[in-house]
Amino acid sequence: MSSRALRRLKGEQRAQAALNTLKLTDEDEEEQMKSDKTAHKQKNTSNIFELIGEADVDVSVSDEETAERICDRQQEGAPLEKDAVKDDLSVGDDIDALLETLEKKKGPSYQSANNSASEHRPVLYVEHRNLNPETELKRYFGARAVLGDQRSKQRQRQFHRCTWMTVFKETWPRFSRPGISMSLVESKDGIQRFTFEHNRDYQQVQFKFLDAVESMDPNNFVVILLLLTTNYLIMCHLFVLFVSAERALYSFECAFHPVFSLTSGTCRLDYCRPENRAFYLVLFKHMIFLEKRGCPRTALEYCKLILSLDPDNDPLCMLLIFDFLCLRCREYTTLIRLYEEWEVHRNLSQLPNFSFSVALSYYHLSQQEDISPVENQQLKQKSNVLLQNALIMFPGALMPLLDLCTVQPDAVVSSHAFFGPSSQIGQPPALSELVSLYVGRCHSLWKEAGLMLWLEENVRKVLKRVDSHDPYLEDCQNKRKQRYQSAPRNIHRHVLMSEIKEATATLPLEVTTQPGMGFDPLPPLDSIVSYIRPERQNMGASNESTLSLFFRSLLPNFNLQVSGCITVCASTQFPSV
Repeated sequence: MSSRALRRLKGEQRAQAALNTLKLTDEDEEEQMKSDKTAHKQKNTSNIFELIGEADVDVSVSDEETAERICDRQQEGAPLEKDAVKDDLSVGDDIDALLETLEKKKGPSYQSANNSASEHRPVLYVEHRNLNPETELKRYFGARAVLGDQRSKQRQRQFHRCTWMTVFKETWPRFSRPGISMSLVESKDGIQRFTFEHNRDYQQVQFKFLDAVESMDPNNFVVILLLLTTNYLIMCHLFVLFVSAERALYSFECAFHPVFSLTSGTCRLDYCRPENRAFYLVLFKHMIFLEKRGCPRTALEYCKLILSLDPDNDPLCMLLIFDFLCLRCREYTTLIRLYEEWEVHRNLSQLPNFSFSVALSYYHLSQQEDISPVENQQLKQKSNVLLQNALIMFPGALMPLLDLCTVQPDAVVSSHAFFGPSSQIGQPPALSELVSLYVGRCHSLWKEAGLMLWLEENVRKVLKRVDSHDPYLEDCQNKRKQRYQSAPRNIHRHVLMSEIKEATATLPLEVTTQPGMGFDPLPPLDSIVSYIRPERQNMGASNESTLSLFFRSLLPNFNLQVSGCITVCASTQFPSV
C-alpha cells in the first residue's frame, strides 16, 4: 500500500473519531450510514476499475505487511533508516517495533533462502541492478544523498531510450544511429554468438582516425572533431580513449541485437573481430573507473560481464582481477565458488592472485561473528593451509609484498634462502610478471594489523616445513620450472591495460619493443578483418633528406613542404642572407 493510501486511511480514522465525539443518538441515521458504507464497498468490489481511482481506505495495514514491503525495498538497495521508514508509515506507528519485526523476517530462513537462490545461479550471473553504480552508492550513503535533486528535474527531462549499463545525461548531445549495429552470427548448443558491424560512414571515420594516428599530429584529431558528426564520434576508438566511457557504453547498448542479453551468460563476442574489441576495451576501462570511484561491487559485475562474453579464451584475462574485486567488495563466497568450480579445468591455483586471495577469503570468513566456534576453527585451518601452500608455490611474492606494505621482515625470514633474493631472481619471466601484477594490485588489501600477524604466523610455519624438507616443496619447484616459461598474449594485454608499474616493468622485450596503439593493445594474431582500409598515399616521404627525417623524428608536426616554402620566401625577401 502506498504512503498516500496510508495517509488517507489515517484521515478516515480521525474523521471517525470526530464523529464518535458527537455522540449521535439517532439509530436510523447510524443504520443508514452503515448501509451506505456497505453499498459503497460492494460498488468498489463489483467494479475493479474504480479501485484504480479510489484509495483502499478500509484496508488496515499490519506491521508484518509493512515490514515485508520494506524488506523488499532493502533488497533493491534502498537504505533502511528510520527516516526512510517514516515516509511509508503514519505518525502514530512504532518505528522500533517495525524494525524489530523486519529483523525477525530477515532471520536465518530469509538469509538461507537468498543464499540458496544465489547458489543455483551461475557463478558469472550478472544482475542488471548491479550494473548501475548508483545502486551501490545508495547502500553507502542513502538514496537522498545520491539522487539529490534528480527527482525535481525529472519532469524536465526528455524521453530517452532506457539502458542498463548507463543512464543518458542531459549534457550529452542528441543521440541518433551511430553507424554501428549488431548481428547474430551463430546459435548452437544454447550459445549465441554475435558481432558488431560498421556501416560505410562509420568505416570512413575509422579510416580518418587511423590516418590521424599515423600522422603523429594532434591537430588532425581536432580536424576530425570539427568536421565529423558527433554521432559517429561516439563509437570511434578516439572517443573510447579520450571521452567519457559512459557515452560509448550507451551507444553500444543502443546497438544491441534484440536477442543479445547481458545477464543470460550465453551470449558471446569474438575478440578476434576488431568491431567487437572496442566494446571489450571500453567495458574494461569503465570497470577500472568504477573501482577507483569507490564502487567495487559494480566493478565486479562488469568483470563478470566481460568474462561471460568469452569465458573459454578470456581475451582480457579477467581472472587476474576477479579476485581483487571480490575482496574489495567482500564477496568472499563468490571468489571461493569460482575457484572450486573452475579449478579442475582452469588450474586457478597456479595463478598467484587466486592462490593468495582464496586463502585471504577463508580468513575473512573465519573472522565473522555470526558463525559457530567449530565453523570458525574449520575456516581458520583452511585459510592457514591455503596460505602456506601459496607461500611455498610462490616464495618470490613475500618480500615485494612486505616492501609495498612498508613492513620490515623479521631477520630470520629475510636471511633465509627460501624467501631471500634468490627466490625472486630464479623465477621464470612469466611467473615474475604474474607475481608483480598481484603484488602491485593487491598489496593494499594486506595493510591490516590482523592480516600481518596471520601472515607472520604462517611464514614461520612454512620455514619449518622447508627445514624439515617437506615433499611438497620439491613438487612446487618442479612446477615452477616446467610452467611459466612464457606468458600468453592475453596476460600481456591485461598488464598493458592495467598500467601497474610493477608489472609493466616485467614485460618481455618482444612486447615492449613492438609498435602498439592504446586503442587496440596487442591485437590477436588471428584477427578477422571485415573490411580493408584503403592504402594511404605517401606524400613525398621518399624525397625527404636525412636531415628532414631527423627533424621529423624530433618534431612530429614538421612539414617538409611548409619548411621549404618558408625558406624560399626568406631567401627572396633577404637575398643577402
